[in-house]
Amino acid sequence: MRAEPGELRPEIALSWRRAELSGLSPHSSVDTLTVADIDRRSRLVVAAEPVLDQATRELAGTAFSLILADRDAWIVDRRFAELGLESTMDRLGVVPGTRFTEENTGTNSIATVFELRQGLSVHGAEHFIDCFKNFACYGHPITHPVTRRLEGVLDITCPAAHANPLLGPFLRRAVSDIEQRLLEGSRAAQQRMLAVYQSAALNRLRPVLVLGDDVVLANAAATDLLDAADHAILRGLAMDAPFGVRQARDVRLTSGRVVDVAFERITGASGVLVELAPPDVQPIPRRVTPRPPQRDFATYRAQRTHVLISGEPGTGRSTAARELAGESALAVLDAVDAGHWVSTLDQLVASHAGLLVIENIALLTPEAAARVGAIMDGGACWVALTGPPAADLQGPAADLASRCMARRELPPLRTRREELPALVHEMLTELGVAASLRLAPSTLEVLAAQPWPGNLRELATLIRHIAATRSAGDVLPRDLPEAYQGSPKARRLTPIEQLEHDAITAALRDCGGNKAHAAKQLGISRSTLHRRVRSLGLS
Repeated sequence: MRAEPGELRPEIALSWRRAELSGLSPHSSVDTLTVADIDRRSRLVVAAEPVLDQATRELAGTAFSLILADRDAWIVDRRFAELGLESTMDRLGVVPGTRFTEENTGTNSIATVFELRQGLSVHGAEHFIDCFKNFACYGHPITHPVTRRLEGVLDITCPAAHANPLLGPFLRRAVSDIEQRLLEGSRAAQQRMLAVYQSAALNRLRPVLVLGDDVVLANAAATDLLDAADHAILRGLAMDAPFGVRQARDVRLTSGRVVDVAFERITGASGVLVELAPPDVQPIPRRVTPRPPQRDFATYRAQRTHVLISGEPGTGRSTAARELAGESALAVLDAVDAGHWVSTLDQLVASHAGLLVIENIALLTPEAAARVGAIMDGGACWVALTGPPAADLQGPAADLASRCMARRELPPLRTRREELPALVHEMLTELGVAASLRLAPSTLEVLAAQPWPGNLRELATLIRHIAATRSAGDVLPRDLPEAYQGSPKARRLTPIEQLEHDAITAALRDCGGNKAHAAKQLGISRSTLHRRVRSLGLS
């Protein structure tokens, strides 16, 4: 029997809606789910193993199954109170190495708990996919007691007729035991990090530090060399490195100094060992404000070359136009107000000898764009145009942009995350609070994980807010506005991944969130889109 949406609990109804937007139907099959290799000795599996053993003994002779999924919703272990249940789970695709998300399995107590981060029961007809409707299940998130991050989901499943209100308390007790074992394992991991640090720090002249989730160990040489903002840069180096493999590269610190850095993720612990070459080189002058090369602006200015300055909103298009003008007189007209200035444009051009900037050309009417184009063609005035990325321009705006032989594309902030400490320092300096106010390394890591749709303008607004609410001291992640208190462990994207991220985001936006339609627009399968959405942190 199929439940009607109006009969569903709110959290179940919303889950159904998410499943529908992913392109699923109640008749979708789960027997085609990809089975991937999993880490059977992960921290979660090791902590859960004795708890699952005990719970299975307590359930002996019943029709209950226990399913364990990790922090990414991959099933990593399962237990059965009766052997006959194993073949049933196999037919349903509930096997180690499959991923249970709402995008591919609909509403259930693994995928939906993973989405909501809270305990949830799903009874019979509340399942979105028909093949699960004969079962009742209860799932509960497993949260690390120290970091408060999601470590996994534990689920108990049985035939719908065997549902029992005691399932919830039983499962919560098991989850509590797993979380306690994770805590004990965390303490052991800290001991391993301390041992690694003590061994590496025997040479007191060599800067050494260990960066863990909640602890930083550093010798005096590292403390003298590194600014607090450097911790975020160094931690980002090893985020995707394999465990136990030593790697090296040159790194520019916030002081401007370039140092040789060797780093290695510590096996059995969520930390990284960082060793730096002794500081025996001359410091490079500080370059607080990284900017695109400006050597061409002088040439454009001398030759009065028309320039297109493009980029996402907030990337500094107006600032770049002012830099282009240099000492020349500057006149700025915004396309938003074109109805007021088009009629007087000829008078302005006749009297203005400097740079004329037309802002937001994508908003120009065809008539206004044609008038500006005629002025550019006639050479009566030196013009700079600002607008969205050149690839996004269409119609009259694209035709207008084609008259600019010089172009400057400004990169979005999300592709300049390594520059974030320097940009923050500059903004604090401009506000006159850099000497008394500091963003802690953990805070910079949280900010580096943000998507920054408003780019530099958004960052500047945030820094002004921080300076207005805090006069001195360290700004911690909990001091940020709630909208910015994201995970500090979000994976840094490579340039190619960032392009993929932006393409998928645009496709989902164009398709109103419907992943089936977005996959078709992108020319990829729906399952591939699901994997990339999760991998790129788009969920």
